[in-house]
Amino acid sequence: MNGPVTIDQFASASDLDSLLEVDKVCRLAFFHLKAQHIEEFTVRDASQWLISAGYAAPNQTRLEGKLRESRSTIKGQRGWRLRVDFVKDLDAKFPAVSARPQEVVDAGSLIPEVDYGRTRGYVESLAKQINASYEHNLFDGCAVLMRRLVEVLLILSYRKLNIESAIHDNSGNYEMLEKIVNNAKTNSILGLSRNSKSSLDIFRQLGNFSAHKIEYMCRREYIQPHIQEYRALVVELLHKAGLRI
Repeated sequence: MNGPVTIDQFASASDLDSLLEVDKVCRLAFFHLKAQHIEEFTVRDASQWLISAGYAAPNQTRLEGKLRESRSTIKGQRGWRLRVDFVKDLDAKFPAVSARPQEVVDAGSLIPEVDYGRTRGYVESLAKQINASYEHNLFDGCAVLMRRLVEVLLILSYRKLNIESAIHDNSGNYEMLEKIVNNAKTNSILGLSRNSKSSLDIFRQLGNFSAHKIEYMCRREYIQPHIQEYRALVVELLHKAGLRI
């Protein structure tokens, strides 16, 4: 099994059909522990798991007794828990169940996929992370990532236009974002629109505050009013960088 697995895949891989009822329950409890962080379960939970997996409803009194006798379970506050050694053993046998997906799932709240899709992998990844962090109320992280994407796209734009030297320091390294932004606002070759020039500092400061101000906490209302400006800025920079035609 490669990557996170479904319960049907796990049932097949762990050969649930061949196991005793109580052992089926323990395997299913392991799956739900890893997939849904359910650390404690009741006999009613176990009964529902068995039925959902296509098995007959158990006699709950008998199952309670079997769980009490099992070496794989211990009594919890409201039901049963799996023993640590049992979980470790199954972790080794079925590592894919414990694996968390690395793909970022987002709904395109800040930057629609139609804008950033089919550009470059790292640009697409940043855009997805920006969307996902906003959608999950991780506003400080969102603000920092928004600033980072602006910085990346500015640098890519300077590269595309063969004017990178304008944003290099004396050692040939890139200047800090503040200096890059100041240059971008006046650079005639880059030729940013008036709206993009005026919005650059908004997103630089949003990111700076979230990254560096100790008492500061970014909130939705700090980002939400500027979403359209951010989309317009990102799209313009994607074109300047040659990533959009």
